Amino acid sequence: MSRGWENKSVQGMMDDHDNRPKHREPEKTEEQLAFEKKRYGLELSRKGVLNDLEKATNPRHRAQLEAALAHLDGQIKELGSGPS
Repeated sequence: MSRGWENKSVQGMMDDHDNRPKHREPEKTEEQLAFEKKRYGLELSRKGVLNDLEKATNPRHRAQLEAALAHLDGQIKELGSGPS
């Protein structure tokens, strides 16, 4: 295969890539960003508590972790699906 053919093929792919419609998500408001940050933090904490709960053997420690899990679930539920 000659070099010229290869270069034309690559150039054609680059032109196709440049000419395709650009799809962008609408920019998020500060309220939406704050909501996502809070929800992400709560979900991350919940995963950590679940991980600790799997390993916990002491009944008192397990009770504390279960209470923490219930509290986090309540906060997530209270937060809902996001700002309107």
